[in-house]
Amino acid sequence: MLKYNKLHQETPPTEAAIIKDNILRHCIYEGNQMIPQMAAALGYSVPTVAKYVGELINEGYFVECGKMDSHRGRKPVIYGVNPSACYFIGVDIARFALNIGLMNLTGEIVHEAAIGDFCFDNTPATLDRVCHEVGEFLAHSGVSSDKVTLVNINISGRVNSLSGESYSIFNFEENDEPLAAILSEKIGLPVRIENDSRAMTFGELSTGNARGYRNALFVNASWGLGLGIIVGGELYYGRHGYSGEIGHMNVYNNEIMCHCGKKGCLETEVSGNAIHRKLLERIRQGQASMLSARVASGQPISTIDIVCAATHNEDPLCIELIEQTGAELGRQLANLINIFNPEAVIVGGTLALADEYFISPIRNAIRKYSLKLMCKDIEVLASANPLKAGMIGACMVARQAFFPKG
Repeated sequence: MLKYNKLHQETPPTEAAIIKDNILRHCIYEGNQMIPQMAAALGYSVPTVAKYVGELINEGYFVECGKMDSHRGRKPVIYGVNPSACYFIGVDIARFALNIGLMNLTGEIVHEAAIGDFCFDNTPATLDRVCHEVGEFLAHSGVSSDKVTLVNINISGRVNSLSGESYSIFNFEENDEPLAAILSEKIGLPVRIENDSRAMTFGELSTGNARGYRNALFVNASWGLGLGIIVGGELYYGRHGYSGEIGHMNVYNNEIMCHCGKKGCLETEVSGNAIHRKLLERIRQGQASMLSARVASGQPISTIDIVCAATHNEDPLCIELIEQTGAELGRQLANLINIFNPEAVIVGGTLALADEYFISPIRNAIRKYSLKLMCKDIEVLASANPLKAGMIGACMVARQAFFPKG
């Protein structure tokens, strides 16, 4: 691992270490280049860059990637980052799934796993299960643990990623240490934690449908409801890092208790959990659905994927609930559009699997309730990969945390 990276340094880095770090980060984000290109971009002399590129090759972080075609003279060598120099693990904890990915230094997912029999419960046992699954995942990945630089774990709720503290999930009274430190001790690797919606937003900004937008909103519509905010091409964290809690805006006088402990939160009517509640209520009241027999037999409708699949199979009740939820979400997003004036709204999370059954009502409500000048050219898009966005984002967050973009 790079001893001069700021996440691992115990003493101030030397000038040489800083230069090597800058060269490496530049090629991570800008791709393979010749030495004169690196020198021009970074403001160093060609001999200086050549010297430290040689050291990075010896350390295993750089490789020769071929030569530039030239009709005369010596062909210049192209250098790039060695993909297998180090790796990053991303863990996305969802309500009914645990998704884990292994990313190499160039940003490729080289190994992944979806733990299907996982059901989240805010208990020490679930925390231990997560740590165990990360260990099992790494053992089957073919990559040695000493090549893993950082693990990022996505969790819902209020997360201070800088201090490593969680104030919603796995925040047990007996824990004196920050959650990230506890996870690191259990897993045996450096661990960072991040809010799940923000990690998904970063994944969309890096490799998904938010690329190219300077100002955008990302909605994580899953079992709960979260928001990621992109301002000036960067994630917006807020003062303490707790921004984006759209699901806990007080909107309704419905007397429904939210898991946050308050009543009337947006999430109580607009979320996968709310759709699940309403679907069971309507079926028990006698309304027909292709899921009625499943409910009558006592089989659980354990995930929102089941509702989305029924929607695509033209189940009228599921379509109605999905469309109602999309329309209400769009109405609330219209208020945020009037405030932020974004270029795009990206809709992710499990409910994005319903595609246009969910996206079209959102789009229509935004047009109806936001100011015309605010929404006249706004893009409303589904996530590039709703099921894997959290895992990909977790990996990207880990890589960005260790090698921050200059």
